[in-house]
Amino acid sequence: MKTNITYISAIGLHAVIGMFIYFNESLAKLYFFSALFYFLYRIIMISDDKKTYEVLKACAYFVGIEVFMRTTKGSVSYEASKYLVMLFVMIGMFYKGVSGRAYPYLFYLMFLIPSIFVASTTLSFDANFRTNIAFVLSGPACLGVAALFCYDKKVSPNQLHKVLLYMLLPLIAHMVYNFFYTPDLREVITNTASNTAASGGFGSNQVATVFGLGMFILAVRFFVKSPSIPLKILNISLFAMLSFRALVTLSRGGIYAAVIALIAFLVMYYGYVNYRRRSELIMLLGVFCFSIFAVWTYSSVQTNNMLDKRYANKDSLGREKEDISTGRVDLFVEEIEGFISSPFFGIGSSRAKDQRIEDSGQGVISHNEVSRTLAEHGVLGVAILIILIFKPLYYRSQNKNNIYFYAFLCLWFATINHSGMRIAMPAFIYALALLNVTNEKRPLHRKQLSR
Repeated sequence: MKTNITYISAIGLHAVIGMFIYFNESLAKLYFFSALFYFLYRIIMISDDKKTYEVLKACAYFVGIEVFMRTTKGSVSYEASKYLVMLFVMIGMFYKGVSGRAYPYLFYLMFLIPSIFVASTTLSFDANFRTNIAFVLSGPACLGVAALFCYDKKVSPNQLHKVLLYMLLPLIAHMVYNFFYTPDLREVITNTASNTAASGGFGSNQVATVFGLGMFILAVRFFVKSPSIPLKILNISLFAMLSFRALVTLSRGGIYAAVIALIAFLVMYYGYVNYRRRSELIMLLGVFCFSIFAVWTYSSVQTNNMLDKRYANKDSLGREKEDISTGRVDLFVEEIEGFISSPFFGIGSSRAKDQRIEDSGQGVISHNEVSRTLAEHGVLGVAILIILIFKPLYYRSQNKNNIYFYAFLCLWFATINHSGMRIAMPAFIYALALLNVTNEKRPLHRKQLSR
Protein backbone atom coordinates (compact mmCIF):
# COMPACT_ATOMS: atom_id res chain seq x y z
CA MET A 1 0.00 0.00 0.00
CA LYS A 2 2.80 2.40 0.92
CA THR A 3 4.53 1.65 -2.41
CA ASN A 4 1.34 2.46 -4.33
CA ILE A 5 0.94 5.79 -2.52
CA THR A 6 4.58 6.67 -3.25
CA TYR A 7 4.06 5.82 -6.94
CA ILE A 8 0.90 7.94 -7.21
CA SER A 9 2.61 10.82 -5.37
CA ALA A 10 5.61 10.67 -7.72
CA ILE A 11 3.32 10.74 -10.76
CA GLY A 12 1.40 13.70 -9.32
CA LEU A 13 4.60 15.58 -8.45
CA HIS A 14 5.96 15.26 -11.98
CA ALA A 15 2.64 16.30 -13.50
CA VAL A 16 2.87 19.49 -11.41
CA ILE A 17 6.50 19.99 -12.49
CA GLY A 18 5.46 19.80 -16.15
CA MET A 19 2.71 22.36 -15.57
CA PHE A 20 4.99 24.79 -13.69
CA ILE A 21 7.68 24.59 -16.37
CA TYR A 22 5.12 25.40 -19.06
CA PHE A 23 4.12 28.59 -17.24
CA ASN A 24 7.74 29.51 -16.42
CA GLU A 25 10.39 27.80 -18.56
CA SER A 26 13.22 29.23 -16.47
CA LEU A 27 12.20 26.64 -13.86
CA ALA A 28 13.52 23.96 -16.24
CA LYS A 29 17.11 24.83 -15.27
CA LEU A 30 16.22 24.63 -11.58
CA TYR A 31 14.61 21.24 -12.22
CA PHE A 32 17.67 19.99 -14.14
CA PHE A 33 20.25 21.06 -11.56
CA SER A 34 18.11 19.90 -8.62
CA ALA A 35 17.91 16.43 -10.17
CA LEU A 36 21.64 16.45 -10.94
CA PHE A 37 22.74 17.36 -7.40
CA TYR A 38 20.21 14.97 -5.86
CA PHE A 39 21.45 11.96 -7.82
CA LEU A 40 25.13 12.82 -7.42
CA TYR A 41 24.59 13.06 -3.66
CA ARG A 42 22.74 9.73 -3.61
CA ILE A 43 25.40 7.93 -5.64
CA ILE A 44 28.29 9.20 -3.52
CA MET A 45 26.66 8.82 -0.09
CA ILE A 46 24.80 5.51 -0.51
CA SER A 47 26.40 2.33 0.84
CA ASP A 48 28.48 0.26 -1.60
CA ASP A 49 25.98 -2.59 -1.82
CA LYS A 50 23.37 -0.18 -3.27
CA LYS A 51 25.74 1.77 -5.54
CA THR A 52 24.79 -0.05 -8.75
CA TYR A 53 21.09 0.53 -8.15
CA GLU A 54 21.58 4.26 -7.50
CA VAL A 55 23.72 4.67 -10.62
CA LEU A 56 21.06 2.97 -12.74
CA LYS A 57 18.30 5.18 -11.29
CA ALA A 58 20.32 8.33 -11.98
CA CYS A 59 21.02 7.26 -15.56
CA ALA A 60 17.37 6.34 -16.09
CA TYR A 61 16.12 9.69 -14.85
CA PHE A 62 18.40 11.67 -17.15
CA VAL A 63 17.48 9.44 -20.09
CA GLY A 64 13.82 10.27 -19.42
CA ILE A 65 14.48 13.98 -18.90
CA GLU A 66 16.70 14.51 -21.97
CA VAL A 67 14.23 15.54 -24.69
CA PHE A 68 12.15 17.58 -22.21
CA MET A 69 15.25 19.58 -21.28
CA ARG A 70 16.14 20.06 -24.94
CA THR A 71 12.61 21.34 -25.54
CA THR A 72 12.72 23.83 -22.65
CA LYS A 73 16.47 24.59 -22.89
CA GLY A 74 16.87 23.51 -19.28
CA SER A 75 20.11 21.52 -19.53
CA VAL A 76 23.66 22.86 -19.67
CA SER A 77 24.20 21.54 -23.20
CA TYR A 78 22.35 19.73 -25.96
CA GLU A 79 24.17 16.44 -25.26
CA ALA A 80 24.15 16.82 -21.45
CA SER A 81 22.21 13.62 -20.74
CA LYS A 82 24.64 11.45 -22.70
CA TYR A 83 27.60 12.92 -20.85
CA LEU A 84 25.84 12.57 -17.50
CA VAL A 85 25.00 8.92 -18.14
CA MET A 86 28.70 8.37 -18.87
CA LEU A 87 29.66 10.30 -15.73
CA PHE A 88 27.29 8.30 -13.52
CA VAL A 89 28.43 4.92 -14.82
CA MET A 90 32.11 5.90 -14.53
CA ILE A 91 31.49 6.78 -10.89
CA GLY A 92 29.82 3.38 -10.61
CA MET A 93 32.86 1.71 -12.19
CA PHE A 94 35.13 3.44 -9.68
CA TYR A 95 33.21 1.89 -6.79
CA LYS A 96 31.98 -1.40 -8.30
CA GLY A 97 34.41 -2.16 -11.12
CA VAL A 98 33.52 -3.95 -14.36
CA SER A 99 33.12 -7.59 -15.32
CA GLY A 100 36.14 -9.20 -16.95
CA ARG A 101 33.77 -10.73 -19.50
CA ALA A 102 32.76 -7.27 -20.74
CA TYR A 103 36.07 -6.84 -22.60
CA PRO A 104 34.43 -6.82 -26.10
CA TYR A 105 32.97 -3.43 -25.23
CA LEU A 106 36.49 -2.12 -24.61
CA PHE A 107 37.33 -3.18 -28.17
CA TYR A 108 34.08 -1.55 -29.31
CA LEU A 109 35.13 1.78 -27.76
CA MET A 110 38.62 1.51 -29.28
CA PHE A 111 37.14 0.81 -32.71
CA LEU A 112 35.38 4.20 -32.59
CA ILE A 113 38.65 6.13 -32.35
CA PRO A 114 40.17 5.70 -35.86
CA SER A 115 37.18 7.43 -37.47
CA ILE A 116 38.18 10.63 -35.63
CA PHE A 117 41.59 10.66 -37.34
CA VAL A 118 40.00 9.86 -40.71
CA ALA A 119 37.53 12.72 -40.17
CA SER A 120 40.41 15.13 -39.54
CA THR A 121 41.44 14.61 -43.18
CA THR A 122 38.00 14.23 -44.83
CA LEU A 123 35.78 16.87 -43.16
CA SER A 124 35.44 20.10 -45.12
CA PHE A 125 37.25 23.24 -43.98
CA ASP A 126 33.97 24.93 -42.96
CA ALA A 127 32.86 22.07 -40.69
CA ASN A 128 33.20 22.52 -36.93
CA PHE A 129 35.41 19.53 -36.15
CA ARG A 130 34.80 19.27 -32.39
CA THR A 131 31.01 19.67 -32.41
CA ASN A 132 30.53 17.39 -35.43
CA ILE A 133 32.59 14.59 -33.89
CA ALA A 134 30.98 15.00 -30.46
CA PHE A 135 27.47 14.90 -31.93
CA VAL A 136 28.10 11.71 -33.90
CA LEU A 137 30.20 9.77 -31.37
CA SER A 138 28.63 10.80 -28.04
CA GLY A 139 25.80 8.28 -28.49
CA PRO A 140 27.99 5.28 -29.39
CA ALA A 141 30.46 6.21 -26.62
CA CYS A 142 27.59 6.43 -24.13
CA LEU A 143 26.47 2.94 -25.16
CA GLY A 144 29.95 1.47 -24.79
CA VAL A 145 30.58 2.93 -21.34
CA ALA A 146 27.09 2.02 -20.08
CA ALA A 147 27.44 -1.53 -21.42
CA LEU A 148 30.82 -1.93 -19.69
CA PHE A 149 29.27 -0.96 -16.37
CA CYS A 150 26.00 -2.89 -16.66
CA TYR A 151 27.42 -6.16 -17.96
CA ASP A 152 26.51 -8.91 -15.47
CA LYS A 153 25.69 -6.43 -12.68
CA LYS A 154 23.15 -7.99 -10.31
CA VAL A 155 19.79 -6.31 -9.76
CA SER A 156 16.48 -7.67 -8.49
CA PRO A 157 13.29 -7.63 -10.61
CA ASN A 158 11.84 -4.95 -8.31
CA GLN A 159 14.94 -2.80 -8.70
CA LEU A 160 14.72 -3.08 -12.48
CA HIS A 161 11.06 -2.00 -12.35
CA LYS A 162 12.13 1.00 -10.25
CA VAL A 163 14.79 1.89 -12.83
CA LEU A 164 12.11 1.87 -15.54
CA LEU A 165 9.90 4.02 -13.30
CA TYR A 166 12.67 6.60 -12.96
CA MET A 167 12.75 6.83 -16.76
CA LEU A 168 8.97 7.25 -16.86
CA LEU A 169 8.59 10.06 -14.31
CA PRO A 170 10.21 12.87 -16.37
CA LEU A 171 8.14 11.70 -19.34
CA ILE A 172 4.98 12.39 -17.31
CA ALA A 173 6.20 15.97 -16.78
CA HIS A 174 6.99 16.24 -20.49
CA MET A 175 3.55 14.91 -21.45
CA VAL A 176 1.75 17.43 -19.21
CA TYR A 177 3.89 20.22 -20.69
CA ASN A 178 2.79 19.17 -24.18
CA PHE A 179 -0.89 19.15 -23.19
CA PHE A 180 -0.55 22.77 -22.07
CA TYR A 181 1.61 23.71 -25.07
CA THR A 182 -0.93 22.51 -27.67
CA PRO A 183 -4.37 22.10 -26.10
CA ASP A 184 -6.17 22.38 -29.47
CA LEU A 185 -4.49 20.16 -32.04
CA ARG A 186 -6.93 20.93 -34.86
CA GLU A 187 -5.40 24.39 -35.22
CA VAL A 188 -1.86 23.12 -35.81
CA ILE A 189 -2.29 19.81 -37.67
CA THR A 190 -3.19 20.60 -41.28
CA ASN A 191 -1.22 17.94 -43.17
CA THR A 192 0.38 14.53 -42.66
CA ALA A 193 3.93 15.75 -42.02
CA SER A 194 5.53 15.25 -38.59
CA ASN A 195 4.32 18.14 -36.47
CA THR A 196 6.65 20.19 -34.27
CA ALA A 197 3.83 22.22 -32.67
CA ALA A 198 2.05 19.04 -31.56
CA SER A 199 5.38 17.85 -30.13
CA GLY A 200 5.73 20.74 -27.68
CA GLY A 201 7.76 22.91 -30.04
CA PHE A 202 10.62 20.44 -30.49
CA GLY A 203 11.60 17.73 -33.00
CA SER A 204 8.75 15.27 -33.39
CA ASN A 205 11.08 12.33 -34.05
CA GLN A 206 12.79 12.62 -30.66
CA VAL A 207 9.55 13.38 -28.79
CA ALA A 208 7.77 10.38 -30.32
CA THR A 209 10.79 8.19 -29.53
CA VAL A 210 10.83 8.98 -25.80
CA PHE A 211 7.03 8.91 -25.58
CA GLY A 212 7.17 5.48 -27.22
CA LEU A 213 9.53 4.45 -24.42
CA GLY A 214 6.98 5.76 -21.91
CA MET A 215 4.22 3.80 -23.63
CA PHE A 216 6.26 0.62 -23.30
CA ILE A 217 6.99 1.20 -19.61
CA LEU A 218 3.36 2.01 -18.77
CA ALA A 219 2.13 -1.02 -20.70
CA VAL A 220 4.55 -3.22 -18.74
CA ARG A 221 3.36 -1.67 -15.47
CA PHE A 222 -0.25 -2.33 -16.49
CA PHE A 223 0.44 -6.02 -17.09
CA VAL A 224 2.99 -6.67 -14.33
CA LYS A 225 2.94 -3.98 -11.62
CA SER A 226 -0.77 -3.23 -11.13
CA PRO A 227 -1.96 -5.53 -8.33
CA SER A 228 -5.18 -3.57 -7.68
CA ILE A 229 -7.96 -2.32 -9.97
CA PRO A 230 -7.31 1.39 -9.11
CA LEU A 231 -3.66 0.97 -10.13
CA LYS A 232 -4.70 -0.76 -13.35
CA ILE A 233 -7.04 2.15 -14.12
CA LEU A 234 -4.30 4.68 -13.35
CA ASN A 235 -1.69 2.96 -15.52
CA ILE A 236 -3.99 2.37 -18.48
CA SER A 237 -5.15 6.01 -18.25
CA LEU A 238 -1.56 7.28 -18.24
CA PHE A 239 -0.78 4.94 -21.12
CA ALA A 240 -3.73 6.35 -23.09
CA MET A 241 -2.68 9.95 -22.45
CA LEU A 242 0.96 9.36 -23.37
CA SER A 243 -0.01 7.33 -26.45
CA PHE A 244 -2.26 10.17 -27.58
CA ARG A 245 0.55 12.72 -27.32
CA ALA A 246 2.92 10.31 -29.11
CA LEU A 247 0.49 9.62 -31.95
CA VAL A 248 -0.36 13.26 -32.64
CA THR A 249 3.31 14.09 -33.31
CA LEU A 250 2.65 12.14 -36.55
CA SER A 251 6.14 10.67 -36.21
CA ARG A 252 5.83 6.91 -36.60
CA GLY A 253 9.22 5.48 -35.62
CA GLY A 254 8.83 5.77 -31.85
CA ILE A 255 5.38 4.14 -32.00
CA TYR A 256 6.59 1.21 -34.08
CA ALA A 257 9.57 0.69 -31.75
CA ALA A 258 7.29 0.64 -28.69
CA VAL A 259 4.94 -1.90 -30.32
CA ILE A 260 7.81 -4.20 -31.33
CA ALA A 261 9.35 -4.06 -27.83
CA LEU A 262 6.00 -4.69 -26.13
CA ILE A 263 5.24 -7.71 -28.31
CA ALA A 264 8.69 -9.12 -27.50
CA PHE A 265 8.07 -8.60 -23.78
CA LEU A 266 4.56 -10.11 -23.77
CA VAL A 267 5.74 -13.23 -25.62
CA MET A 268 8.51 -13.74 -23.05
CA TYR A 269 6.27 -12.90 -20.11
CA TYR A 270 3.53 -15.28 -21.28
CA GLY A 271 6.03 -18.14 -21.35
CA TYR A 272 7.40 -17.15 -17.94
CA VAL A 273 4.19 -17.09 -15.86
CA ASN A 274 1.96 -19.94 -14.67
CA TYR A 275 -1.39 -21.02 -16.18
CA ARG A 276 -3.53 -18.91 -13.81
CA ARG A 277 -1.50 -15.79 -14.56
CA ARG A 278 -1.76 -16.48 -18.30
CA SER A 279 -5.56 -16.44 -18.12
CA GLU A 280 -5.44 -13.08 -16.34
CA LEU A 281 -2.93 -11.81 -18.90
CA ILE A 282 -5.29 -12.65 -21.77
CA MET A 283 -8.13 -10.72 -20.11
CA LEU A 284 -5.86 -7.73 -19.50
CA LEU A 285 -4.76 -7.90 -23.12
CA GLY A 286 -8.39 -7.52 -24.19
CA VAL A 287 -8.76 -4.37 -22.06
CA PHE A 288 -5.44 -3.09 -23.37
CA CYS A 289 -6.41 -3.58 -27.03
CA PHE A 290 -9.72 -1.77 -26.45
CA SER A 291 -7.84 1.17 -24.92
CA ILE A 292 -5.55 1.31 -27.96
CA PHE A 293 -8.58 1.37 -30.28
CA ALA A 294 -10.18 4.16 -28.22
CA VAL A 295 -6.98 6.24 -28.20
CA TRP A 296 -6.48 5.80 -31.94
CA THR A 297 -10.08 6.81 -32.69
CA TYR A 298 -9.86 9.90 -30.48
CA SER A 299 -6.45 10.85 -31.93
CA SER A 300 -7.78 10.48 -35.46
CA VAL A 301 -10.69 12.83 -34.72
CA GLN A 302 -8.37 15.37 -33.08
CA THR A 303 -6.04 15.37 -36.10
CA ASN A 304 -8.85 15.65 -38.68
CA ASN A 305 -8.06 12.09 -39.88
CA MET A 306 -4.47 13.08 -40.70
CA LEU A 307 -3.29 10.32 -38.35
CA ASP A 308 -4.95 7.60 -40.46
CA LYS A 309 -3.54 9.10 -43.66
CA ARG A 310 -0.06 9.36 -42.14
CA TYR A 311 0.04 5.68 -41.22
CA ALA A 312 -1.49 4.73 -44.58
CA ASN A 313 1.39 6.66 -46.25
CA LYS A 314 -0.94 9.22 -47.84
CA ASP A 315 -0.82 13.00 -48.05
CA SER A 316 -3.50 15.36 -46.71
CA LEU A 317 -5.54 14.92 -49.92
CA GLY A 318 -5.48 11.14 -49.63
CA ARG A 319 -2.94 10.55 -52.40
CA GLU A 320 -0.40 7.77 -51.90
CA LYS A 321 3.16 8.98 -51.23
CA GLU A 322 5.98 7.50 -53.28
CA ASP A 323 8.41 7.01 -50.38
CA ILE A 324 7.08 5.47 -47.17
CA SER A 325 10.44 6.07 -45.46
CA THR A 326 10.32 9.89 -45.92
CA GLY A 327 13.79 9.92 -47.49
CA ARG A 328 15.46 7.50 -45.08
CA VAL A 329 16.07 4.87 -47.77
CA ASP A 330 17.98 7.40 -49.89
CA LEU A 331 20.17 8.29 -46.89
CA PHE A 332 20.74 4.58 -46.20
CA VAL A 333 21.80 3.93 -49.82
CA GLU A 334 24.15 6.95 -49.79
CA GLU A 335 25.86 5.67 -46.63
CA ILE A 336 26.22 2.14 -47.98
CA GLU A 337 27.84 3.68 -51.07
CA GLY A 338 30.19 5.53 -48.71
CA PHE A 339 31.12 2.19 -47.11
CA ILE A 340 31.77 0.62 -50.53
CA SER A 341 33.94 3.57 -51.59
CA SER A 342 36.04 3.45 -48.36
CA PRO A 343 35.66 -0.06 -46.96
CA PHE A 344 38.77 -0.19 -44.76
CA PHE A 345 38.80 2.91 -42.56
CA GLY A 346 35.48 4.43 -43.65
CA ILE A 347 34.81 8.03 -44.62
CA GLY A 348 35.30 9.35 -41.07
CA SER A 349 32.97 10.51 -38.30
CA SER A 350 30.31 12.99 -39.43
CA ARG A 351 31.61 12.92 -43.03
CA ALA A 352 28.27 11.54 -44.32
CA LYS A 353 26.43 14.66 -43.11
CA ASP A 354 29.26 16.93 -44.28
CA GLN A 355 29.17 15.38 -47.75
CA ARG A 356 25.43 16.04 -48.06
CA ILE A 357 26.09 19.72 -47.27
CA GLU A 358 28.64 19.82 -50.10
CA ASP A 359 26.38 18.00 -52.59
CA SER A 360 22.97 19.55 -51.88
CA GLY A 361 23.55 22.34 -49.37
CA GLN A 362 21.50 20.45 -46.76
CA GLY A 363 23.16 18.83 -43.75
CA VAL A 364 20.61 16.05 -43.33
CA ILE A 365 21.59 13.85 -40.38
CA SER A 366 21.48 10.08 -40.72
CA HIS A 367 18.49 8.35 -39.17
CA ASN A 368 20.05 4.89 -39.38
CA GLU A 369 22.91 4.05 -37.05
CA VAL A 370 23.70 0.79 -38.85
CA SER A 371 24.43 2.39 -42.24
CA ARG A 372 26.17 5.37 -40.59
CA THR A 373 28.45 3.03 -38.63
CA LEU A 374 29.40 1.11 -41.78
CA ALA A 375 30.00 4.28 -43.82
CA GLU A 376 32.00 6.20 -41.22
CA HIS A 377 33.98 3.33 -39.65
CA GLY A 378 34.48 0.94 -42.58
CA VAL A 379 35.55 -2.60 -41.69
CA LEU A 380 35.77 -1.58 -38.03
CA GLY A 381 32.08 -0.70 -38.33
CA VAL A 382 31.39 -4.32 -39.26
CA ALA A 383 33.26 -5.43 -36.12
CA ILE A 384 31.31 -2.88 -34.04
CA LEU A 385 27.96 -4.25 -35.26
CA ILE A 386 29.06 -7.85 -34.65
CA ILE A 387 29.96 -6.99 -31.05
CA LEU A 388 26.73 -5.08 -30.45
CA ILE A 389 24.50 -7.85 -31.80
CA PHE A 390 26.23 -11.08 -30.84
CA LYS A 391 27.73 -10.29 -27.42
CA PRO A 392 24.28 -9.78 -25.79
CA LEU A 393 22.97 -12.94 -27.48
CA TYR A 394 25.93 -14.91 -26.15
CA TYR A 395 25.32 -13.50 -22.67
CA ARG A 396 21.65 -14.48 -22.97
CA SER A 397 22.65 -18.07 -23.75
CA GLN A 398 24.50 -18.14 -20.39
CA ASN A 399 21.95 -16.18 -18.35
CA LYS A 400 18.21 -16.33 -19.06
CA ASN A 401 16.91 -14.49 -15.97
CA ASN A 402 16.13 -11.12 -17.58
CA ILE A 403 12.62 -11.37 -19.09
CA TYR A 404 13.10 -7.88 -20.56
CA PHE A 405 16.17 -8.94 -22.55
CA TYR A 406 14.54 -9.28 -25.98
CA ALA A 407 12.26 -6.29 -25.38
CA PHE A 408 15.25 -4.08 -24.56
CA LEU A 409 17.26 -5.38 -27.50
CA CYS A 410 14.32 -4.88 -29.90
CA LEU A 411 13.70 -1.37 -28.56
CA TRP A 412 17.38 -0.48 -29.01
CA PHE A 413 17.60 -1.87 -32.54
CA ALA A 414 14.30 -0.37 -33.71
CA THR A 415 15.26 3.03 -32.29
CA ILE A 416 18.72 3.20 -33.89
CA ASN A 417 17.13 2.32 -37.24
CA HIS A 418 14.68 5.23 -37.24
CA SER A 419 16.36 7.84 -35.02
CA GLY A 420 20.03 6.91 -34.85
CA MET A 421 21.77 7.73 -31.56
CA ARG A 422 20.48 11.29 -31.27
CA ILE A 423 19.44 10.68 -27.67
CA ALA A 424 20.83 8.64 -24.77
CA MET A 425 17.80 6.33 -24.60
CA PRO A 426 18.89 3.55 -27.00
CA ALA A 427 22.37 3.43 -25.44
CA PHE A 428 21.02 2.97 -21.92
CA ILE A 429 18.25 0.56 -22.95
CA TYR A 430 20.87 -1.62 -24.64
CA ALA A 431 22.95 -1.63 -21.46
CA LEU A 432 19.92 -2.70 -19.38
CA ALA A 433 19.68 -5.87 -21.47
CA LEU A 434 23.09 -6.89 -20.06
CA LEU A 435 22.01 -6.83 -16.41
CA ASN A 436 21.94 -10.02 -14.35
CA VAL A 437 18.42 -10.01 -12.91
CA THR A 438 18.35 -12.19 -9.79
CA ASN A 439 15.40 -12.93 -7.55
CA GLU A 440 15.50 -11.48 -4.05
CA LYS A 441 16.14 -14.02 -1.33
CA ARG A 442 13.65 -13.79 1.49
CA PRO A 443 15.25 -13.96 4.94
CA LEU A 444 14.62 -17.18 6.85
CA HIS A 445 13.13 -16.81 10.30
CA ARG A 446 14.01 -19.82 12.44
CA LYS A 447 12.08 -20.44 15.60
CA GLN A 448 14.22 -21.08 18.66
CA LEU A 449 13.63 -24.44 20.32
CA SER A 450 12.86 -24.21 24.01
CA ARG A 451 15.02 -26.38 26.22
